[in-house]
Amino acid sequence: WARDERAPSPRHAARLTELTELVDRLTSVIDPDYIAQWLRRPVPALDDARPIDVLAAGDLDRVSRVIAALESPVAS
Repeated sequence: WARDERAPSPRHAARLTELTELVDRLTSVIDPDYIAQWLRRPVPALDDARPIDVLAAGDLDRVSRVIAALESPVAS
């Protein structure tokens, strides 16, 4: 795709868009230089699963909910 040899399928294009939006949301709550590390570390809110593994399993909504909690922390 990056070399313009062929375009992604509509399904893959939609998935890429969703992942791009997720990373864009992360940049508002996590230092962009730390995002790659965050994706590869166990997250308690994901039952200590790594976000990258949850995404690979197709559960974008679960990771999105964790990001939503980071975007709107509960006032103490």
